[in-house]
Amino acid sequence: MALIRKRRLTEQQQRRIQKQHQSRQEELDTSQDLEGLVVQHYGRQLEVKALSEPEQHPIAPVCVEGEPEPFWKPIELGSVWRCHTRTNLELLVTGDRVKWQADPNTGLGVITAIHPRRSLLTRPDRYHKVKPVAANISLIVIVFAPLPEPAPMLIDRYLVACNNANIPALLVLNKADLLKEHDPILDLLQEYQDLGYEVLQSSIDGNLTELAQRLEGETVAFVGQSGVGKSSLINKIAPHALQKTNIISENSALGQHTTTSTRLVDFGERGALIDSPGIREFGLWHLNLDAVEAGYPEIANYLGRCQFRNCTHKNEKNCALQQAADNGEILLRRLESFLRLSDEILDAQQKS
Repeated sequence: MALIRKRRLTEQQQRRIQKQHQSRQEELDTSQDLEGLVVQHYGRQLEVKALSEPEQHPIAPVCVEGEPEPFWKPIELGSVWRCHTRTNLELLVTGDRVKWQADPNTGLGVITAIHPRRSLLTRPDRYHKVKPVAANISLIVIVFAPLPEPAPMLIDRYLVACNNANIPALLVLNKADLLKEHDPILDLLQEYQDLGYEVLQSSIDGNLTELAQRLEGETVAFVGQSGVGKSSLINKIAPHALQKTNIISENSALGQHTTTSTRLVDFGERGALIDSPGIREFGLWHLNLDAVEAGYPEIANYLGRCQFRNCTHKNEKNCALQQAADNGEILLRRLESFLRLSDEILDAQQKS
C-alpha cells in the first residue's frame, strides 16, 4: 500500500509540474522575441546586443508640454541592453546567442530563451564546481610573454582545456620587442610549434597585421596570465574595445588583474573578441584521465606500451614514457607536466 501511495503522489506531482510549466508558457508571449548576443556578464544581469528589430516598433510616448520628457530607448540593431533572465534558463555566459524582449520605457530587457551552443569553455571555480566562461568560441588565443615569466605548465593546461572543448588554439608570444638574443622563450615557442600547435609573435608597438588577419571572422577568447598584454592586444587591433590595462607589479613580477568580467567586442565584419579575467591557475580537476591524455597527444601515443599495466611512469622499469623522454622522442618537461596534472585528477577523484 505504501508503494502504491508513493507512486500516485509522484504522478500527481508530475501532472502539477507539467500544468504549471504549460501555464507559464501560455503566459509568455514569444511573438515579441528578438535575436540577441550576450556581450557582457554582471552577476544576475547581462548586456545583450540586439541582432534583430521588431516587425512593428513600439510607439514612443508623446511629450506633454510642461511635463518632464518621458524616458524612451528605441530598439535598434547593435544597441546594447541590460537584461534579466527567465528563472528557468541555464546559466548564460558571454557569447551566448539568445532570444529576448525589450522594454523601451525602461531601457531594460528580459532573456526568454537560449540557442544551442556550438562550443563552451569552462573551468572549475574555487568550490570545485564547473563554471562556464564563454560560449560559441571558434578560436582560443593563449597569450604569453617574456614578462611576466611564462609558465609552461599553465600553457599546457590551457591546451588541455582547448582540446577538451574541441576549440582550436593559437599560441601568441606577445611583447616580442622585449626578447633578448637567444632568449629561452623562443625555444619554448619552437617546442609548441614542433608539437603541431599554431604560433605567432606580436608586439603592441609593432605590426599586428598578421595577427589581425588570422583572427578575422573568428569568435576569439583571449586567455593567459595577468600582465601578458591580452587587453592591450585587443585595444590595438580593435581600438573601440577600450579595455583597461595595467603595469606589471615590480614586487611580484606578476600581472595585475584589470579585466573583471568577460566581455565581447566586435572585430571586423564577422568577428568578435572576448577578454576573460586573467587567471594564474587553471584547474582541470573536473576532467577525467582520458581528457588529460587526449590533451597530450604526443604522450598518448606511448601509453599502453609499458612493461607493467599499472605503471605510474615514474620509477618503474621499462616504462615506455620514460624511455621516450630519455631518447628525446617526447619532451621531459611535457611528461612532467602530464604526470603532475594526472596526479591532480586522481587526487580530486579520490576526495570526491
